[in-house]
Amino acid sequence: MRGQVEICGCFPTGRHYPGIADRLRTRVAVDVRGLASGFEADLPWAAASVAIIDFETTGLDPAVDRVLEMGIVCFDDGVLTASQNWLIHPGMPVPEESSRIHGITDEMLADKPRFEAIWEEMRTHLEGRLPVAYNAGFDKRFLLAELERMGEPTWGEHLPPAMQADVEWIDPLVWVRELFEDRSAKLGEICAHLGIPLDDAHRAASDAEATGKVLYAMADQMPGTYGELIRVQTRYAAQQDVDLAVWRGRRF
Repeated sequence: MRGQVEICGCFPTGRHYPGIADRLRTRVAVDVRGLASGFEADLPWAAASVAIIDFETTGLDPAVDRVLEMGIVCFDDGVLTASQNWLIHPGMPVPEESSRIHGITDEMLADKPRFEAIWEEMRTHLEGRLPVAYNAGFDKRFLLAELERMGEPTWGEHLPPAMQADVEWIDPLVWVRELFEDRSAKLGEICAHLGIPLDDAHRAASDAEATGKVLYAMADQMPGTYGELIRVQTRYAAQQDVDLAVWRGRRF
């Protein structure tokens, strides 16, 4: 059951009253924290250039674990325009429990380059694009950790938005949890519900492409402007964190 905290000043989380989508789509957010430089708050985000990012990793902790696969899928005006996938030598063995999830083994990575060797190529796919990821906090933390290990800057308006530590990434998972409250929010299961193919789950480019298609499938039920999208998403995410903490407290 949802908490009673008001989310966006107009309606409680999880309760999308008739007509509210239209009001969200026309409202212009001002002075919203977390917007990427060069992208105005009143920009129709669904027509913007975005980069869907997905990592497969050796584990869950970016301080000690490493990226071993990265996928970047680009959409422009809602149309898929590019897809790139890299296998990356993580500099450490792939734990068996991680390999069971994504199917990537030490043997597959033995002759692959390190992250820093192909970073400049990756970066070209992020220039001038809004960053998107499913469960964005995970991928953002891993990207920033890899950049910091390389000594790359993570602050500055001249950087691609995905490299800027203060930029909020668009996160379809937050919206799935709100719009499909009675369903599993796992990417594979929401894809099945929406009729979106996901033929190679837990491989980076495949997951990234599916994430983009899920995002655009929900666009009509989301705020229409970039600023309002980030403003509402941030509040939704905060409430979801509270709800999760309450659920865990009751469970344990």
